[in-house]
Amino acid sequence: MTETLKIDLYAKNLDETQAIATQLAQLVPAGTIILLEGNLGSGKTTFMQAFGHALGISTTIASPTFTLIDEYTEGRLPLYHIDLYRLEPSQVPSLHLEEYWRGEDFPLGVVAIEWASKLPNIPPQHLKINLSTPVRALCDKDMYLSQADALDEDFIDDLPSDRLIQLIAQGETYVELLNQFQTTSQEAFAKVN
Repeated sequence: MTETLKIDLYAKNLDETQAIATQLAQLVPAGTIILLEGNLGSGKTTFMQAFGHALGISTTIASPTFTLIDEYTEGRLPLYHIDLYRLEPSQVPSLHLEEYWRGEDFPLGVVAIEWASKLPNIPPQHLKINLSTPVRALCDKDMYLSQADALDEDFIDDLPSDRLIQLIAQGETYVELLNQFQTTSQEAFAKVN
């Protein structure tokens, strides 16, 4: 049975969300696979922007929704930022994403996949990051949430800045990573009970 560890964090604002991403980026080794989940506007790309900056990437990290895969090779580790939002699960295998985490055809780095639920085969060892806006903060936005495809930039800018961030380690390497994260960020982040 594969080892797992789950940590639930609450970030009061954008700065805290970015601090969590920064802390993780400082700990990840080459070969890390991150699976990002969350609704539109939940902060997946924002999280990856802070993560990439902490890796030493000075290029602006944008959502790869239309390019599907953005490669950043200038930092401490290469970052392969992938977005599967616009794809059907049946289209994903043609991307050959496993090439990014095998380290044979591309330098071994960090593979971060937004909308990872569309992967036909989830890598057995990975770090899953679920980002969400607390329900109590969304009460005034309910009518928009039912129309997720119609979200526009103004709506996303108006979303609350607090986030629930769930980190789920799957496999020994990732459990060890989250244990390190907990040790180095003992009091910095609020854990959700």
